[in-house]
Amino acid sequence: MKTSLLRNRFVTLVILIMCTCLLAGWGSDAKRDDSTTSKKLESLPRVKGQRKVVTIYEFRSLVPEVSAAAATDMFTTALIKSGSFAVAERQRLNEGVMLEKQMNSQGMTTGDTANQRLTGAQYIFEGTVSEANPEESKTGLGGAFKGLGLETSGQTANIGLDVRVIDANNGVVLDAVNVSKPVKQGGFSLKGVGAFAQKFTKTSLDGADASVAHESKDGIDQALRACIEQAIYELVKRYGE
Repeated sequence: MKTSLLRNRFVTLVILIMCTCLLAGWGSDAKRDDSTTSKKLESLPRVKGQRKVVTIYEFRSLVPEVSAAAATDMFTTALIKSGSFAVAERQRLNEGVMLEKQMNSQGMTTGDTANQRLTGAQYIFEGTVSEANPEESKTGLGGAFKGLGLETSGQTANIGLDVRVIDANNGVVLDAVNVSKPVKQGGFSLKGVGAFAQKFTKTSLDGADASVAHESKDGIDQALRACIEQAIYELVKRYGE
């Protein structure tokens, strides 16, 4: 009796884990970013010779789900990926460049790094993640099959990005670019997994039951990166040549 009960619970647990892995996309391989905006940046002609020096200090984020530090890193990566600008490090000077200069000034490293001045930036970019409307559009679907209940939910919001271009010589705001992108979020929930397993295996599970739920919100990062890459594409067209 005890062995049968353990077996039944094990069957339920296995089905529960399988459903959870299926909904969560467990086992998906990492892959190279081949989005449309990423391809647009990579298609830009590489600037030969001296490139304009630009920098970004830090983004501001008005969206709770978006980290300002992460957005800044994405922007820096996209700037470099464009191949149109020389990007001056300003975010982590004390963690990298200044530490290296300090070690050099103390005779701990070779060369004369400590005596070299940092390259000045011609343009400073300021960015703000400024728009999100999670209530813009919602959808849902529900149904049941042999005791197995399925519900789906989804919503579409917008995330927006504003970038200002500042002349580092005089502090004048020269230009601005704003981009927005839909963010799709959704989820699944399964109820009655145990009852369904009982019918499927023809085995009594002694009233055991289970539910599975999964929510997906990874669209925010994808939408933010797309906004950043599109904004930089516009900036390259105006200032990168």
